Amino acid sequence: MPTESSTDQSEILYIDAISDALRDEMRADPSVVLMGQDIADHGGAFKITRGFLDEFGDQRIRNTPIAESGTIGIATGAAMLGTKPVIEMQFADFISCGFNQLVNVAAKMFWRTEHPVPMVIRLPGGGGMGAGAFHSQNIEAWFLHTPGLKVVTPSFSGDAYRLLRAAIRDPNPVLYFEHKFLYRRERSAIDKNTTPDRIEAESNVLRSGTDITVISWGWMTHRTLEAASTLAEEGIEIEVIDLPVLCPLDITTILESVERTSRVAIIHEATSTGGFGAEIAAQICQDAIWTLDAPVLRITYPDSPPPYHKDLEATRIPSAERICSELRQLKQQ
Repeated sequence: MPTESSTDQSEILYIDAISDALRDEMRADPSVVLMGQDIADHGGAFKITRGFLDEFGDQRIRNTPIAESGTIGIATGAAMLGTKPVIEMQFADFISCGFNQLVNVAAKMFWRTEHPVPMVIRLPGGGGMGAGAFHSQNIEAWFLHTPGLKVVTPSFSGDAYRLLRAAIRDPNPVLYFEHKFLYRRERSAIDKNTTPDRIEAESNVLRSGTDITVISWGWMTHRTLEAASTLAEEGIEIEVIDLPVLCPLDITTILESVERTSRVAIIHEATSTGGFGAEIAAQICQDAIWTLDAPVLRITYPDSPPPYHKDLEATRIPSAERICSELRQLKQQ
């Protein structure tokens, strides 16, 4: 369960970092309002807002019906009238029920009216829990094709805290993808003293290397780091780039790394065809094709719905062992 607000520079769970960010931003800004199914008395599907109703009251902690389209539409209007809504989707997959209100209304409102829409939609997603086809997808690519939306995918507690507060302050609609598998498994330090006022392009070189540039986000960053440690023992040095923000994209850091390594792999848990890895690969080929010594490699989920059985699901999600195997082959090309 989420705990009470943590102290600066503390090391906390990923799920607690999200809860802390919501609580701290609500204390700092009375215009922040939370909306979602069962987020009040129940505290949400994952208990991230447990205790919020007692502290902030029912005017700022709003239960909504099972009507995602209506919720996003109401939040869009509320944002235009001066509040800062943060919607919790119980599972990222359910946002498809509100697709039109998001991509055709909220995302385009500034272009139509020059009126900002400061709104955040929290999207618990990803696999690893045997939750099946309706509760396990990684759907970030759906929205990266829609101008007007920003997309955030934190891999670590510190990024989860900082970027959620920045997303709430941003004048644009922000999709905040939080990985369910990391909730109670990832633990790292957070810094409450540096919070930006908007989401900007960001990439982080977590490990330096000279042989292959590997780009990932979310849970896959952790598996990439595990694979990089294994390959280092074999003399293969991997440069690991984590993308906590997918849109806007920091392509500059990626291209600089490619200049050093001349080989690239992109690893994501989303399905392969039309995944964001394809767009990153296209930009690399457009701007650095003569630097590459081998084709850009994508290591992804296959083009299939997630199964319920955890063992079957595990064969589809890129593992550290599979990452190592494919990177060894890439090094030989």
